[in-house]
Parts: sequence; structure tokens; C-alpha cells
Amino acid sequence: MTNIVIHGETAAIYAQDFKAALKADARVDILPDALETQADISAYRQADVLIGNRFGAAMPLPERALLYQVCAAGYDKIDLDRLPAQLAVCNCFGHGDAIAEYVMAAILLRQVPIAQSHAALKEGDWTHRAGTRSTLRREIGDMTIGLLGYGHIGKAIARRAKAFGMKVHAANRSIIAEAGDVDRYFPMNALADFYGGCDFVVVSLPLNEQTEGLVDAAAFASMKPDATIINVGRGPVIDEQALFSALKEGVIGGAVIDTWYRYPGPGETTGRPATLPFETLPNIIMTPHNSAWSTGLVRRRGQEMAANVDALLSGQPLNDLVRAARLEQAN
Repeated sequence: MTNIVIHGETAAIYAQDFKAALKADARVDILPDALETQADISAYRQADVLIGNRFGAAMPLPERALLYQVCAAGYDKIDLDRLPAQLAVCNCFGHGDAIAEYVMAAILLRQVPIAQSHAALKEGDWTHRAGTRSTLRREIGDMTIGLLGYGHIGKAIARRAKAFGMKVHAANRSIIAEAGDVDRYFPMNALADFYGGCDFVVVSLPLNEQTEGLVDAAAFASMKPDATIINVGRGPVIDEQALFSALKEGVIGGAVIDTWYRYPGPGETTGRPATLPFETLPNIIMTPHNSAWSTGLVRRRGQEMAANVDALLSGQPLNDLVRAARLEQAN
């Protein structure tokens, strides 16, 4: 029987859907974030498959596992160099639809003053009523959305943006055909032109050496003064000081930020998300990295991970391979 270990509180959320979708005969153990007992440490070491979202120097080394299945798209908390060579490493997605809904909600929140009108009218204030030029708003169908990154998330956003009639510009490392959902493609060496044509800039890039700090002060200076930046990728892709200064000084119109620079540790539920006081700014909407968090995400990821385990055990190719097993080095 195959021994599968689901490690940590986050990974455990997918356990029910994972087990329901798994075809293989397997024993599934759920272990806590902190592996403190000898039984937990031994179970981790002897697992055939590991499912989790972090692996570092403090973790016991797997002795038998052939697959480390990351329960998320991002694997920046996985020390790939420390994992034994015989492990294949895969990530999973399933988050594009939920994040696309979040992005469209954020755009509508910025453009359609429902919350402000509601709060005012409860106090008898009709400031936002129709009939005055000062209360006119732009329709998002007359606006351009810029997608910095055109992977699973960018493609899902583009489909929904086109349904609203928006123009879709995309900047990406690989070439995108200017057809279908994309009206104009920009290579990564033309980002200034890309930024300058967008009313909304959505960042969905992963974090790596090439993307860290990519959206910097020069990037904000290239944007429209009323542009809104939305980050659903990784916080440090946008330079923290540059973002704070651009918002505080009115270089851009606003921001909707879901991914951050600091996070609470395991078991913690409080803590500021950055070193700078973004909460003092009036032109930012802050959410705690929940743009993808939906029942659909949990179901899809559970199914994707189960499919990968079944593929491993039946000798089929793995999906979303981050690192192939290096069996010749393990022997």
C-alpha cells in the first residue's frame, strides 16, 4: 500500500477532495506543521508521496518518497536543492477562475461607487445621485486592463475582462498572439509602453530572481496618474517602497493588494503585512492573500493532486512538473 503524507494545516484543507478523487489504494496520514513527535518524523521520512507547501532545513529528509506534490502554484518555500534527487516535484493550479473573479470585483469596486453611495445615503446624503456631472463614472468597457504575466491567472482574467468589453493588453516573456482575448502583446523589454496604455495593471507573475522588484519606481512613473495596480501574484514582485511612495504621492490612482511582504507564522492570525504603513493610505484596498480562496479552488487542487499521484503509481507522465526525478544521482 502506498503511504501518502499530507503535511501542514494548509495542505490538510485539500485532504477530503484529494482522498475522494484518488483511485490508488493508499494510506493517507495528515501531519501537523511542526513535526515534533518521533511518530510524525518517522511517518514523514517513510512516506512514498509528500504533499505540502514548505520544505526547509528544519524538515526531516524523506528516505523513500518519489513525489513531492506542492499543494499550491508557488513553490518558493520549497528548498529544491535540499530535497533528495529521487523526488519529482510538481505544483498545482486550479486558482485562475477564483482570482479572475477577485480581479473583476476589485475593478468594479474601484469604478462603481456602490459602497460609498450606500454609506452616504444611510446618512441621508444624496451626493452620489445621478443628474450631476461631478458624479459621472467611466464604464469599465471603455477601459484597458494590462496583464503582467499571461499564465493560468492572466488567461482567466482576460476572458472575463473581454466579457465586460475591456481592451486587454498583455506583457509576457513568451510571445502571445494578438487574437482572441488579447488585443495587444508587449515583450518584457517594452514594459514602459505597456504600463502607459493601461487603466488597470494586474500583476500575476511568480517570484524569482528575474521578477523580484520588477515593478519599481520607474514602472509607476510610466503609468497613468489615475491607474490602479492589482497584485495577485507575489508581493515582492512589486518593490515595497516604490508602491508606497507611488500611492502616497499620487503617482498612480490606487492599488488593490492581495499578496504581501510579511506574513504571520504558523498558528498566528495577526501581524502587519508590510514594513511600511500601507493601512494609512486612503487609495489602497488590502486583502489577506485570499483572492483564490474558494470551494472551487480546493476541489480542483484536490483532484489535480490525486491525478498526479495516480499517474506516478501507474507510470504515467506527471502534470505541472517543477523538477524531474534524478534517479541516476540517487543511485
